[in-house]
Amino acid sequence: MTTPEIPRHRKNFNEPGHAHELTFSCYRGYPFLGAERCSQWLADAIHQSREQQQFEVWAYIFMPEHVHLIVRPLRKTYDIAQIRNGIKLPVARRAIAYLRRENSEWLRRLEVRKGPEVRYQFWQKGGGYDRNIIELATLQRMIDYIHMNPVRRGLVSQARDWKWSSAAVFEDRGVSPLRLDPIPPEWMVAE
Repeated sequence: MTTPEIPRHRKNFNEPGHAHELTFSCYRGYPFLGAERCSQWLADAIHQSREQQQFEVWAYIFMPEHVHLIVRPLRKTYDIAQIRNGIKLPVARRAIAYLRRENSEWLRRLEVRKGPEVRYQFWQKGGGYDRNIIELATLQRMIDYIHMNPVRRGLVSQARDWKWSSAAVFEDRGVSPLRLDPIPPEWMVAE
């Protein structure tokens, strides 16, 4: 009996008009984004990538060891993997450079050896998760789910109190360190 081949990467669906809920994690679940500088590097990378790749950011949360972003590409033809990599790669480069400058013990923990070659992982290998969203009800459930992450973990009692989140903006009770784009009512694709 032969074992079916398991795909190495999940297929991305790059459909015009769709929103995407992207989830990706720090290497080995390390809480790198608990450091203010790393979260700021991530916000900077999202800002730069959104200009280059042309996408909107509708909602987000940066947890200590993972990220949820809800984005909508604006181009008719796009590659969500390129958008995700455009966000992740600059953060990894800055973090590794910082750890080298500081001669940090953390650098050893990020080593990945392949023969004589040594690389460093900031993000967990693979692209993470990409969920296409085409309905407003699904979008709202996703936003509620990501905003409640720090509450479920006991990190804050109110979602709006988590700094690196869009929750306070959604509740009209604060600002976000990352600029959000308005969600247009016409974004939905008919089934």
